[in-house]
Amino acid sequence: MQLSPLSSYVRTIRPELPAEAFAPATSRLWWLPFHLAVIATCTVAVASGWLPWALVPLASIAIGIGFGGITFLAHETLHGGVTRNKVVKKVVGWIGFAPFVVSPRLWCVWHNREHHAHANQPGLDPDMYPELSTYEQSRLVRLVTDGFSLGARRWTGVLSLMFGFTVQSAQILFAVRRWGWMSRREHTLAFVESALGVAMWLTVAFLVGPLAFLFVFAIPLVLANMIVMAFILTNHGLSPLTPKVNDVLVNSLSVTLPRPLVFLTLGFGYHVEHHMFPAMSTRHAPLVRDRILAHWPERYQSMPLTSALAALHRTARVYRDQTTLTDPRSGAVWPTLLPR
Repeated sequence: MQLSPLSSYVRTIRPELPAEAFAPATSRLWWLPFHLAVIATCTVAVASGWLPWALVPLASIAIGIGFGGITFLAHETLHGGVTRNKVVKKVVGWIGFAPFVVSPRLWCVWHNREHHAHANQPGLDPDMYPELSTYEQSRLVRLVTDGFSLGARRWTGVLSLMFGFTVQSAQILFAVRRWGWMSRREHTLAFVESALGVAMWLTVAFLVGPLAFLFVFAIPLVLANMIVMAFILTNHGLSPLTPKVNDVLVNSLSVTLPRPLVFLTLGFGYHVEHHMFPAMSTRHAPLVRDRILAHWPERYQSMPLTSALAALHRTARVYRDQTTLTDPRSGAVWPTLLPR
């Protein structure tokens, strides 16, 4: 499998894209008050008893969709695709990741710096599934992979959809200092940013009471996890390892959805395109996709989101080698996705 560095693709495509594709999509900031209005209205309606109980689950679903929506906005904003203003980026990032109490400071290190630079590179990518050697050496990795990960037709893998982003965010927050990714000062500030989120939700819980809190936060958070993790798990989990060369056409997968869902998720499914130009708003991702297909149609990888999730369920989440997934408990193997 011949790999090409990200820079080679960028050098080819960038001159063919219009200048406006690299400008911040500032109008996307309007998503923030829209989602917050939905979240606040539904929260007050549930907490105040304005809704009959039969409609409370619908309000809970609306809040969960709102949580997912502001998370997608925070992701794009912290990459610089929505605004270049540092203060606005941090504010939108904190609000957008507040349901998961993820520090925007932490996110920029974890996701923007480490993940994007080292996608599917063993020992470097914090979001990568384990290699067989790591699985065999770590009891914790075995426990998480066998009982929590989506794969090998184990339905317990649904837990990774329901709680995955919340759990991983907490794990990364406590681990980054040990990994040397953040200075003591930056790590402390990241804890403060997360603690402010925890304090906010504890205040909400106190104000609305435990039963209402179940419907205005706990259930919506599970739904938001499922929305976000459906993309995160399929972004790279079916793709080969690329240990020495960050080849985004090999280690990344784009997923397709009906147009209304593409609109609501801010085009997050355009993941190959996003890895090629992280600071570009995914509003312009179709332009990038067209240029990729013009130059490397045989290398571009995409499938419907539902098909990608089904493939995750059928296959395993341990890498036997760069292009083979295995279930160590049964010995079964599956090939990773490969360019045609």
